[in-house]
Amino acid sequence: MVTITPDAEKFISELLEKNKKAGYGVKIYFAGMACSGPQFGMSFQEKAEDGDVTLKLSNFSLFYDAETAKELDECIIEFIDDPNFGTGLTINNPNIKGCATCGSGKSGCS
Repeated sequence: MVTITPDAEKFISELLEKNKKAGYGVKIYFAGMACSGPQFGMSFQEKAEDGDVTLKLSNFSLFYDAETAKELDECIIEFIDDPNFGTGLTINNPNIKGCATCGSGKSGCS
């Protein structure tokens, strides 16, 4: 199951309001693998689509399909505000470790 921090939930609520998307939720989709693990995208979505898992929160819902649900297992959606990385959301999987060869053209990540 995916977890969302209170700060991330607040950020999404404010983003929905700012973009005049009252009543909408957020679709999370699996965008492929990288050396740091699964990569995800997010978009506004009005309601669940066929096959979507729905996680109801206080002001909105998160939607994702079965493939994404598998990759999101144990992930934490967090809000970041960092001068080096910017402001926004990140999806952190505590079970995935990056590898030292990232970007070096070498393989061997585990």
